[in-house]
Amino acid sequence: MPWNLPNALTLLRIVLIPLFVVVFYLPYAWAYPLSALLFALAGMTDWLDGYLARRLGQTSAFGAFLDPVADKLLVAVALVMLVDRHGGGSLWLAGPAMVIIGREIVISALREWMAELGKRASVAVSFLGKLKTTVQIMAILLLLYHYPVFGVSTHLAGLALLNVAAALTLWSMVYYLLGAHRAMRAGA
Repeated sequence: MPWNLPNALTLLRIVLIPLFVVVFYLPYAWAYPLSALLFALAGMTDWLDGYLARRLGQTSAFGAFLDPVADKLLVAVALVMLVDRHGGGSLWLAGPAMVIIGREIVISALREWMAELGKRASVAVSFLGKLKTTVQIMAILLLLYHYPVFGVSTHLAGLALLNVAAALTLWSMVYYLLGAHRAMRAGA
């Protein structure tokens, strides 16, 4: 494993997950905003590690593997905790969470399979995937924060954005599946 700053930031994101979980479940009013802050900090390390890897020329196969794993772990843990805390019986929260986590499993498996076939580029990250991730992160931050801001319910705004993220998630999954299908047909 190449030890460099981008990989260290990715590992920090993974290390922050247990702290994020503990803070989220603390029985104090400040636990919600602090868990949102930890999630935001972890999200910033995601942007920063990619930027630094490219800027410093420190990209590596290990970093390319670990970065999406860290992202998926953080998002899946946050969604499971939010469903546990707020989603009991709410299809508006549990449904998008299932779609988002399910899509990540499908696309991860698809990328692995396409890489084995030498066609990984056919399922490379797209703008649509980046847009989906941005909306998803904003939704999770609002849901984690929990308290109204300027009289606006962050819970309702977060739910709305999470449902938009779920729609983008399905759209991006279809995009990737079609790309893989085209690559398979071209190679056949």
